[in-house]
Amino acid sequence: MGTMMELGSEDDPRASTFSLVDEDHTLGNSLRYILNHDPRVEFCGYSVPHPSENRVNIRIQTTGDPAKDVLKDALQDLMVMCQHIRKTFDTAVDQHKAAKGLGEVSMKSGVTEPSTSRSQASQHKAK
Repeated sequence: MGTMMELGSEDDPRASTFSLVDEDHTLGNSLRYILNHDPRVEFCGYSVPHPSENRVNIRIQTTGDPAKDVLKDALQDLMVMCQHIRKTFDTAVDQHKAAKGLGEVSMKSGVTEPSTSRSQASQHKAK
């Protein structure tokens, strides 16, 4: 994540606007979703000031807890959720490869390395 700056009233820690630099709608909307499901949050919204700016402003108003603490909790919850999604995805890919007898799939290049049985079968067809 990029740099975070808090813009808000020092008199009322329950309401703050956070500016996340080098971020876009992906993080903004995900955080908004998590925060709006937190019972401590009265209001949460985000905006991207301009499409050419890689910055997201998130406004949080809480029922009593400091907005900064609620944001930290939401970021932690989002990280746990993303880790769960990644683990579930990796497990499904492994199960699919095992069921189909596929070799290793490189997530970076998308190239499939054939397993030895498939490699031997294609060599046999070539003869």
